[in-house]
Amino acid sequence: MAMAKLVLVLAFFFVQSLTTSLNLPLQATATKSFVSPIQKDRSTLQYIITAYLQTPLRQAKLLVDLGASFTWVNCDDKYFHSTTYKHIPCDYPLADLLGQPACLVNCVDPPGPNCANNSCLLSPVNPIKPIDFTRSDPIATALLDYLALPELINGSSQVGPLEKIRNFIFSCGHTSYLKGLARGVVGLAGFGRSNISIPVQITPHFFAICLSGSKSQPGVAFFGSKGPYYFSPGIDLSSSLTYTPLIVNPVGKDSGPDNKIASPEYYVELTSVKVNNKVVQFNQSLLAITSENGFGGTTISTVAPYTKLESSIYKAVTRAFLKAAASSTYNLTKTTTKPVKPFGVCYPASDIKITKMGPVVPTIDLVLHNKDVVWKIFGSNSMVRIVKKGGVDVWCLAFVDGGARTTVRDSTWIGSPSIVIGGHQLEDNMLQFDLESKNLGFSSSILSKGTTCSNFKFSTKKI
Repeated sequence: MAMAKLVLVLAFFFVQSLTTSLNLPLQATATKSFVSPIQKDRSTLQYIITAYLQTPLRQAKLLVDLGASFTWVNCDDKYFHSTTYKHIPCDYPLADLLGQPACLVNCVDPPGPNCANNSCLLSPVNPIKPIDFTRSDPIATALLDYLALPELINGSSQVGPLEKIRNFIFSCGHTSYLKGLARGVVGLAGFGRSNISIPVQITPHFFAICLSGSKSQPGVAFFGSKGPYYFSPGIDLSSSLTYTPLIVNPVGKDSGPDNKIASPEYYVELTSVKVNNKVVQFNQSLLAITSENGFGGTTISTVAPYTKLESSIYKAVTRAFLKAAASSTYNLTKTTTKPVKPFGVCYPASDIKITKMGPVVPTIDLVLHNKDVVWKIFGSNSMVRIVKKGGVDVWCLAFVDGGARTTVRDSTWIGSPSIVIGGHQLEDNMLQFDLESKNLGFSSSILSKGTTCSNFKFSTKKI
């Protein structure tokens, strides 16, 4: 753990020393805290953070990805017009921090953000629609430039003005890379386990997210603050957190057969699943990470809209849920009409009672590293209402079948997680990522506290 802390700190200060040699001002200090809204796009179910880049500063709406190593933005002429960007030379030590990037030795196009001799390349990834580099410009350089976010002041209760963060490292993509992303989005914000993720570059200690379940109001991301996190009416959510270790999958999607690279995703040690306080029976070995190919385990995703379960786990959980829901406590009968894809279990909306915790249905418990450390999923997070033309009005169990022991995209051997906790299950839950101690703080649904993730008060001034 001490070595992990050292790596984070050295990475942070190494960027400072390097950028000084490139004649750039120093980064913001690690003692400051920052905040930014996260808005859910209702048409794509993607979570979008608002940041500011370039000189002069320009708003950038970026897809939030907890599993991405770095940030990338569209650098084509319609968006990117910065006067302060710098390329990263291939022979600078910072190139090692980027994970052995490719080098653009001679660029034949006119000089610009995506064209400079002897410059590092950093290839973007689109988790929604994979980039076809045979049809898209494959040249994506690594840049240093300004990032700006609102500063969090006065004990994490007041949002201040935009504060510039100098020498932010990101990849320079193209318009064609944006396919499948929400309208108005210009790139991706990498929040994953990496020395060049957004959280580590801003302040290499803590970040937290609270995704909103509101149809119109945003949630929030905190950077560099361990709390307090105040939400109306004056509720500090940092005091409501339970902690579990963040664990590492040693075989990430960028691994090769002879060169295993740890996954940038955040994994937790899930030991069992309960429905209505009864343990669901399935092959427990699926919850462990296989060191040979990285298969198994449980990860957290802001890109997957709903929690995905390996097929045998999905079948076991849905059977247990159907049985519990049919009991005299709930007296629910599965709808006889065809379920609404991608869901397999739905109930008529008229049969469902609603409380402040959402639909009254059996609670699903994710039991973590200790039997007393439990992430409780109530109806607000376990169910989703679907209303369609033709009189369809149902509540569906918001878990989907993730397939049987599948491999990650574009790989024939690297295994996928057995469980991916998706965005819907994260909404109105406070999550704190402690990058020093490698712990996840989680609140379960904050609806029980009398607040929501949309109750963080940003200033009236548009940011």
